[in-house]
Amino acid sequence: MATAADGVGSIAIDTSQLNMSVTEPAAWATAMNNLGMVPVGLAGQQLVTDSICVRGFDPNINMVTGITPVNPMLSSMGLVAQPPPAEVPVIKEIIHCKSCTLFPPNPNLPPPSTRERPPGCKTVFVGGLPENATEEIIQEVFEQCGDITAIRKSKKNFCHIRFAEEFMVDKAIYLSGYRMRLGSSTDKKDSGRLHVDFAQARDDFYEWECKQRMLAREERHRRKMEEDRMRPPSPPAIMHYSEHEATLLAEKLKDDSKFSEAITVLVTWIERGEVNRRTANQFYSMVQSANSHIRRLMNEKATHEQEMEQAKENFKNALTGILTQSLAAQAYALKEENDSLRWQLDAYRNEVELLKQEKGQLFRTEESLTKDQQLQFLQQTLQGMQQQLLKIQEELNNKKSELEQAKEEHTHTQTILKILQDQLKKNTKEFAETNGRDESQANEINVLTVPVVSQDREKNPEKRSQPLKSEKEALLIGIISTFLHVHPFGANIEYLWSYMQQLDSRISANEIEMLLMRLPRMFKQEFSGVGATLEKRWKFCAFEGIKTT
Repeated sequence: MATAADGVGSIAIDTSQLNMSVTEPAAWATAMNNLGMVPVGLAGQQLVTDSICVRGFDPNINMVTGITPVNPMLSSMGLVAQPPPAEVPVIKEIIHCKSCTLFPPNPNLPPPSTRERPPGCKTVFVGGLPENATEEIIQEVFEQCGDITAIRKSKKNFCHIRFAEEFMVDKAIYLSGYRMRLGSSTDKKDSGRLHVDFAQARDDFYEWECKQRMLAREERHRRKMEEDRMRPPSPPAIMHYSEHEATLLAEKLKDDSKFSEAITVLVTWIERGEVNRRTANQFYSMVQSANSHIRRLMNEKATHEQEMEQAKENFKNALTGILTQSLAAQAYALKEENDSLRWQLDAYRNEVELLKQEKGQLFRTEESLTKDQQLQFLQQTLQGMQQQLLKIQEELNNKKSELEQAKEEHTHTQTILKILQDQLKKNTKEFAETNGRDESQANEINVLTVPVVSQDREKNPEKRSQPLKSEKEALLIGIISTFLHVHPFGANIEYLWSYMQQLDSRISANEIEMLLMRLPRMFKQEFSGVGATLEKRWKFCAFEGIKTT
């Protein structure tokens, strides 16, 4: 693509208008129906709006000497018009020409990709042309984007187009993605999808470099003129030494208005080396006169400084005197004002006290009524608090009685356990002595059933029967009673706890055992075995209780 625009000159042609008219509406409507698209009735439209590409854009902006060539595509340099914002989608419409029709791409598809824009690009690459497209058709389509200086067409359905200005390339890039259809034909050779991209041409780059060099020369010239204008003026020339000039200089040294100018001339002559044996006397007299003048100036300076110090001291003393007088007057005035305000305040206080006394007599009855109401309200609140305290004391007494009952039950169970242990010891001894007896007697000894819960129920039926506290306990009792009813020979607490833990992992064996002990008419505890084979089992006995009642 770099050789596509070789040998192409630049031609200055006025930019053409960007409007196209619809010559044959039936033709493009038929073409759109063939493509399966709904035709849009437009009398004419602009290829690219001025918001995308500005007419008459000058690319020679913001170029400074000493800076390397900058890519003109950078938006921060302002060399190329800014593209439209991404939030506002550009709506592409159908473009009608005399010999062809351009159909816009699908707006839902992503925009066609392009390469990085070369500096000073005026040439574009156009691919995807129909096989039957000619240079006249290409020029008819792309001359709406601007003045075309050259078209170089290839046999492989692509070409290179060079425009007169850089901003025209942006208008040509806008046509990328359009489908080109020649007339109303549906032949594949008469249709193609355009792909427009930037092309790198040597002529474009050479022109851009020439403009850059010209701008650099202009910037250097402008800076030089600015430096010359801002340079401070050179000091006036000092004349060369001569006897006539020396006499004039001696007179100037005696004049106060011309002393500074004369002393600079004298110092310059001494630095130049004008002092020699012949001119030593003249220079000595001039130095003496300058020295005497400087001494006089120093004395005058010292006297002026003394006068200045004296004036400062006098001003300071006068200012302190004025300040003391003004402060004393202000203090006296403030004291009198303070006294008057204090007297007024005392008078106001007396008046307020008198008014309070008068109003107190009037509102004393109302205050007494309000106090009586407050006392009644406080008495009612105290009575309510006393009733609450009595209720709390009753609850405490009930809980104390429950604790005592629990202690008695605990002591009762301990005594029963001791009795059972003694009986077990006796049975083991008897079993050891009567080891040769028959099996029926041994089975009677091995099986010892102690209905502990039934005895306790007979002794203290009122103490052991307690109501259920929650719905959870009722549910547990139902599940346990069903489980024990299925096991008629009973089950130990560990077996029962392992079954209940599958339903509720947070329940403990102690909680189940306490619940069973609270309902002696439904569950009873039995001991079986002797010695190491002693086993404690729980059985469901609710049906037995119903029969007995």
